[in-house]
Amino acid sequence: MSAGVVVVGAGQAGFQLAASLREAGYADPITLLGDEPDLPYQRPPLSKAYLAGRTDAAGLELRPAAYFSDHRIHHRASMRVEAIDRAGRRVLCAGGAVVAYDHLVLATGARNRALPVPGAGLPGVFQLRGRADADALKAALAGTRSVAIVGAGFIGLEFAGICAARGHSVTVLEAAERPMARAVSAETASFFTRAHGEAGIRFVFGAGVTAIVGEGRAEAVRLRDGTSLAADLVLVGIGVVPNQELAEAAGLAVGDGIRVDAFLATDDPAISAIGDCARAPSRFAEGAPIRIESVQNALDQGRCLAARLTGRPAAYDAVPWFWSDQGPHKLQIAGLSTPSDASVARSMSAGLCVFRFREGRLSAVETVDRPGDHMAARRILAQGRALSPAEAADPAFDLKALATAR
Repeated sequence: MSAGVVVVGAGQAGFQLAASLREAGYADPITLLGDEPDLPYQRPPLSKAYLAGRTDAAGLELRPAAYFSDHRIHHRASMRVEAIDRAGRRVLCAGGAVVAYDHLVLATGARNRALPVPGAGLPGVFQLRGRADADALKAALAGTRSVAIVGAGFIGLEFAGICAARGHSVTVLEAAERPMARAVSAETASFFTRAHGEAGIRFVFGAGVTAIVGEGRAEAVRLRDGTSLAADLVLVGIGVVPNQELAEAAGLAVGDGIRVDAFLATDDPAISAIGDCARAPSRFAEGAPIRIESVQNALDQGRCLAARLTGRPAAYDAVPWFWSDQGPHKLQIAGLSTPSDASVARSMSAGLCVFRFREGRLSAVETVDRPGDHMAARRILAQGRALSPAEAADPAFDLKALATAR
């Protein structure tokens, strides 16, 4: 009897692969191994609608329990995989369970980067990755007056916006000189610095955190210059690291992610990797391998791998795109930029549109509250259409016409 496809990781990528396999007519067993006790759920709303109380736990679920039985997807919750036996084509799980596979898919995701300072483990210091983290934060916020956020990335700024709307005193501590420094242009960073400032959020840039101090729980954050900032609650959001240890211990190629080819295959033909843990070549990164942390990437890689496993192989070539809801504003990014890419900001009465160029070629488009421009940018990048910096700067130039031209 066939062992079928076994997926390690029941997040967005792993679930999408399983669903897409069934949609494509795959008839053999599918086993989804997740280390959390929940049904597969969405993570992006955790720092947005879930924390804000606009959705509940059931609203996070990707599908209800009946879906998995109806589609013969064996979801095994609270199942932590400890090793891969490549020769025996099986995975070894905590507690002694052994699961055989014909094809193994690593969708192990990423984990939060730890803050390497004294006091980081004190009660009152939080990270936000899973639903349990969000539940703990929701409970702690009820008795909180002042919040310190270490890291001005997407998660930190989304949380800052929610806290400010609830009337908390919020300070964001960022080692760089602007928010989202690795992800967006100076123009977009300036927009959000101003918007968050108008909402009462304080920024401290160039802030090196040396310790979190308190008697029995966090009470203050100490900075490199010797100053201390009082805080009842501290959220650490300083990036993530890929969960590649299983692959590395099994002898697969790794390096800031599990190395895969354009078809998402590892150097073992019976093992693939997708989602936040996978490092794959991309034409949007000049063909270099890159690890992309986004729901879009997880979904599209799941679909791409399902197509290969059902006899329709095609290289992964989806346009990367990202979004972040911060206070009343929606940031959307299409493409991949680097800090050195040139920026062209288009003048407009509302929102923002910033075009990024690398050696004269469009690399990414950042928009704020401009969903139509974002969709046009995704089509332009997917089709590889030429757009000059002069055209990008001209408000009269019709992006939608370029996107839909034949």
